[in-house]
Amino acid sequence: MSTLHRPDEKPTRERKPAEEILSREENLSLLEQLELFKLVFDNFYNGIMVTDTEGYVLLFNKPYGEFLGIDPEKQFGRLCTEVVENTRMHIVGKTGIPEINQVQHIKGQDTIVQRIPLRKNGKVVAVFGHVMFRDVRDLGKLARKLSRLESKVKLYEQELMNLRSTKYTLESIIGESPAIRTLKNDALKATANSFPVLITGESGTGKELFAQAIHHASCRRLYPFVRINCAAVPKELIESELFGYERGAFTGAKAEGKPGKFEIAHRGTMFLDEIGDMPLEMQAKLLRVLEEKEFERLGGTRVIRSDFRVIAATNENLDDLVAQQKFRTDLYYRLNVIRLHIPPLRERRGDISTLAGHLLKKMAQEATFSEVTLDPEAVKILLSYDWPGNVRELINVLERALSSLEGDTINVCDLPFHLWRSRMKAPEYPFSCLKDEQMNAEKRAIIKALSDTRNKADAARKLGIHRTLLYKKMKKYQIPDQAH
Repeated sequence: MSTLHRPDEKPTRERKPAEEILSREENLSLLEQLELFKLVFDNFYNGIMVTDTEGYVLLFNKPYGEFLGIDPEKQFGRLCTEVVENTRMHIVGKTGIPEINQVQHIKGQDTIVQRIPLRKNGKVVAVFGHVMFRDVRDLGKLARKLSRLESKVKLYEQELMNLRSTKYTLESIIGESPAIRTLKNDALKATANSFPVLITGESGTGKELFAQAIHHASCRRLYPFVRINCAAVPKELIESELFGYERGAFTGAKAEGKPGKFEIAHRGTMFLDEIGDMPLEMQAKLLRVLEEKEFERLGGTRVIRSDFRVIAATNENLDDLVAQQKFRTDLYYRLNVIRLHIPPLRERRGDISTLAGHLLKKMAQEATFSEVTLDPEAVKILLSYDWPGNVRELINVLERALSSLEGDTINVCDLPFHLWRSRMKAPEYPFSCLKDEQMNAEKRAIIKALSDTRNKADAARKLGIHRTLLYKKMKKYQIPDQAH
């Protein structure tokens, strides 16, 4: 009767019983065994010599004879010092102390050798000598090869880290305010362990930046950083996204099935963004996965284990959600082990200027602009604004300014109107039409600047705009060059 195998299982050859192997060894004649040992002995790549404790040659293989240019068959019974120069086999035979990886000068070149005493019943009966490298330069070549391999491994590790999707590090977190320095220090401490991290803060403060930085600086950096936005995935799909599914699990499922986020995050980091929006019915299942580190795919029966670190983030107050019974207390305790709260920009205004300068430099490089700077008055505007959208809004403002910038300096007028309108003096007369009043005020300001300076370049500087823009405005409002 033939043995049946599963379609996905390869037939394996059965191991031979130990009794059969021993029986075959016993059936080998002494002559056959000696021939086998001699065949092995003579096929070592490098030279081998065996002597008795006095240093007289007992065995000498062909590669050693070829290396020395002598007949190996005629060396039996000779004193080792007459056969190989600078040998110490006879000395090891007397001391019983092995000499490993020693340099021996043979035929005008340095070789690497080993001299090992052979013991029987605790007594040295022979010495085994082995030429490891015929030329010590071979060892150098091997060392260089290993060094190159080590460099390649480091390079591949770096490329792997780049492919693992984290682009932010602790150095990416810009700011010198006490709050940011404390946060970076706490984040650095969190990299030394795998406890859950809960990152809180308003929208746009950079919660994912901190999550990626923690992952990148931890021992898990070579493995995946997997992100899921709990608010963006439809409630009916979030379970299959997190845990995956087997083929045929539901209508529309892929024929081959699909691994879930937790499965992909094995040995890496699982980032649960907007955890406060996790459906209540899913929170119990999530808690079990976080505690047990095991789960099943939808439609499957196989238990999958995954070693991941969880980092969660939210812009909501989880304490309030717990009080309203919209977030499970036990899940909150499970996540709230290491807490990082990122303050909004309005509470760390000292970082705004530094952050804006860093972002401008990065944007200019990406857009292949020359270096762009902020006018001091524009900086004052940025510092006085409350930034309800935080860093994300700051990025938007700077990108808008760059998109229409004429020159290499962002002035007040290059910033969105809503940032600096609060600094404008209230008019002493009623508006007839906001648009008309703005145009009239702009025209009067240009005429006055031209009159005061009698020079278009100076007038543009006084108005805080580029000279090219002044020309456009003069043309728009039909202000003649002689108006000044």
